[in-house]
Amino acid sequence: MLNRLYRNSFVVLALAVASLVAINVLAYFYYSRVDLTQAKSYTLSEGTRDVLKKLQAPVTIRFYFSQSEAGMPLVLKGYGRRVQDLLLEYRNASGGKVSIETSDPQPDSDLEETATLDGVQAQSLDNGDRFYLGLAVKQGDRKAAMSNIAMDRERLLEYDITRAIASVTEKEKTVLGVMSPMPVFGNSGFPMMGVPPSPKQVFISELERDYKVVQVPMDGKDIDPKVKVLLVHHPRGITEQAEYTIDQFVMRGGKLIALLDPFAFFDVAPGQRGMEPTGVPSNLEKLTKSWGVSLDTTKMLSDMQYMVGKGPSALPTLLSLNDSAYDQTDVATARLGGTLFPFIGAFSGQPVAGLKQEILMHSSKYSALIEAARGQDRGDKATAGFKPAGQELPIAIRLQGKFKTAFPDGRPPKPKPETKPEDEAAKDKPAGDDKPAAEAAAAPTDAAKKPEEAPEVFAPHIAQGTADNSLVLIADTDFINDGAAVQIQDVLGQRLVYPINGNLAFVQALVDQYAGDAALISLRTRQSATRPFTVIKEMETRAQQAYTEKIKDIQDSLQATQEKLQALQKTAPAPGAAAGAAILTKEQQAEVDRFRKVAAEKRRELKEVRKDLRADSEALQFWIKVLNIALIPALLVVLAFGLMMYRRRGKVA
Repeated sequence: MLNRLYRNSFVVLALAVASLVAINVLAYFYYSRVDLTQAKSYTLSEGTRDVLKKLQAPVTIRFYFSQSEAGMPLVLKGYGRRVQDLLLEYRNASGGKVSIETSDPQPDSDLEETATLDGVQAQSLDNGDRFYLGLAVKQGDRKAAMSNIAMDRERLLEYDITRAIASVTEKEKTVLGVMSPMPVFGNSGFPMMGVPPSPKQVFISELERDYKVVQVPMDGKDIDPKVKVLLVHHPRGITEQAEYTIDQFVMRGGKLIALLDPFAFFDVAPGQRGMEPTGVPSNLEKLTKSWGVSLDTTKMLSDMQYMVGKGPSALPTLLSLNDSAYDQTDVATARLGGTLFPFIGAFSGQPVAGLKQEILMHSSKYSALIEAARGQDRGDKATAGFKPAGQELPIAIRLQGKFKTAFPDGRPPKPKPETKPEDEAAKDKPAGDDKPAAEAAAAPTDAAKKPEEAPEVFAPHIAQGTADNSLVLIADTDFINDGAAVQIQDVLGQRLVYPINGNLAFVQALVDQYAGDAALISLRTRQSATRPFTVIKEMETRAQQAYTEKIKDIQDSLQATQEKLQALQKTAPAPGAAAGAAILTKEQQAEVDRFRKVAAEKRRELKEVRKDLRADSEALQFWIKVLNIALIPALLVVLAFGLMMYRRRGKVA
């Protein structure tokens, strides 16, 4: 009996080993897996797959990962393995066009030198040890590096890798056109008026690092077909002809980023330096109307949640936005950080049929549109009588779909030149009145003096785009000005520029989306594999809100008591008290005692709030740990017990 049992066990074990070997052999030749994660962390988006399908030549990704470094934190090692798994998905989805080379650089090794040459930088641990977590993408002579793959950009990881692949496949730099009436490319100044030359705006210099940036005039002539992305910056006084060229640019598939403004704070003419800004508005009214949206340039956005300053210095129209104001699923606004928007507007309306709108940035619910004339009021003057709209208002929007022209009748005619009074007077006079007959006869004719100008040749009119397109509208122009986006210092004659917020990063991200492969626009951020305790966070937020309200109660009580004390001090001093003596009356003492009692009660309530918060949080964390640690073993025990009972019943039967 025992020999038969041993033989059966040996056969079962041999079959199990043979099955495992066969499965591994099949898996080597036929790779496949199912992504069961809620965030689909190992599934590539359609945009990435489109980029991979277009590859004409092999692409090599060199992944540098110090996985054998003992001092490297486990959380970073886990993140590195997730990056490695994602890269394998690129290799498998590319049909062999993408190859992955994984290296484990050690200090002072040849691999470390190779990583440095590829543009991957070493990162330092707290103990001084170095590690590598980066990659380089290469196709032929073109190379793009992600010098260090930070965990805080995990949601943008797929976009960063796909953008790097798309960048190395481009044969030449993308042409970016900038249309602006302001001297964003710098100017030579006005020496006669004592105005020094102005340097190029920093956002232009930053864009020139990655793109071929050209200046597009606002003269109404056709935009060069080489321009792939057009950045329209503060189009004040734009003509119908110039709007038409933008319209046709969009019709032929060009990508548009338009910065409009109800109050351009930095739009000050060179001769007006030092004067109060006039706040010149700008709009693309004919175009936006045809798209179904509008920007009221007589109104400015006031927001009590995102305003800068407090008390007398509060300025509700100067907004400091954070993550809660952004679309966290769009790569242009995810992980953007803080941004500063001065004197901005808000969009209204609904896109016309065939277009859809995505809100990239919005105000809080404690915001409203106010008259632009009140936009620079501060403190109580700005907040008195304020009534919030109760809804989030769009600040930056993306429109997608098939666009139709805003000029169904074609190119608008040129405006007739203004006629001067002297020209009108000359027109009424008989010919030759001002000249002797002989001189008039000797004078050359108009045809002889000035040859006829050749008619301008324009591209054919396009009534509707043939494919889906995308554009972005932003209700502010000042945010990318040097005064709002960077800090500039002159150190030993060298101009050093420091970004002070995410303003420039926002514009660069938009241009990156549009200047690269069209599939990049459809990419959205992927969820992080790190899953925070959202319930605990929500509990902490509620308690924190209660904590904040308690503080406000104490501050209100303090202010009320101080006002009472001041009122009592204005009355006559107590009988027998010396002038100016610091002696409290019975009423003042009673008020002080009452405040101390109220403050003590509030402090006790705060302690109770913190105590309840800790208790709820610790209890929740305890049960989560119990579920994570004990759930699987408990299920196995229940399964084993059930199997044992089933076998016993079988034997009894």
